[in-house]
Amino acid sequence: MTLDIDHLRGWIGREQTQSERLTETIVRQFNATFDRDADTDRAPLLIHLCLAQPIAPMSELGRDGHPALGGFLPPVSLPRRMWAGGAFTFHGPVQVGEDVTRRSVISDVQLKEGRSGTLCFVTVDHEVTADGRPVLSERQDIVYRDVDKGRPAKTPPLAPQGEHQKPVDPTPTLLFRYSALTFNGHRIHYDRTFCTEDEGYPGLVVHGPMQATQLCQFAADLRGTPPARFRFRSLSPLFDTAGYALHARDTEDGMALWTARDGGPVAMEALAEW
Repeated sequence: MTLDIDHLRGWIGREQTQSERLTETIVRQFNATFDRDADTDRAPLLIHLCLAQPIAPMSELGRDGHPALGGFLPPVSLPRRMWAGGAFTFHGPVQVGEDVTRRSVISDVQLKEGRSGTLCFVTVDHEVTADGRPVLSERQDIVYRDVDKGRPAKTPPLAPQGEHQKPVDPTPTLLFRYSALTFNGHRIHYDRTFCTEDEGYPGLVVHGPMQATQLCQFAADLRGTPPARFRFRSLSPLFDTAGYALHARDTEDGMALWTARDGGPVAMEALAEW
């Protein structure tokens, strides 16, 4: 498939700003989803991913449940869209009752060639404020790719075992709740028939942002304090067909973290720094 990269790069610099008040109800729903008994006066880590999300009418959604392209995000014609990775720099906590505003800017659009063919990477920079106070800077990396066409896949190495581990059961209910929290209509997370028959996946796909949230919370729990910086990268998908674990080990720079199913490769890798 040929993409007009000059046309797509015309979206660089496009901006979008959205706001939402952080309520106690959202905090309670978030903590219940992650089985956390936390202070409802202060926002839990990465709850901003559930706030001020795009709201598109049903008539403006694509067949996969995502908002149609060509608005804020460039109209990349490749059929599969995934969150490839990102990075967070934390400036301060959000308090319940504050108005959270996210200003988003398309900062880059690049084409690359991968095992499955052409890949298009879109980078979005977000600045998040609470009642006008800076609380978070974020880089979001989105990848668009074609459907695999029978190319032989390399067998990735098995994931190592971390010094610290925590099991996760990715039930359909967990995936549905996180989709609801983030107003994410992407059908790969809740529509099994769409996943298996249309997309060719073995089961429901575990959200990348949810894994990042679990790893960031895991790091904060292990150290007893939230990190100042956290970055992550998705390497392979996880599905609801098997449980997975959060892994962590201390490093000179902070803490290395990753997710992996038992007997499987690293799905997401991350680094937390304090």
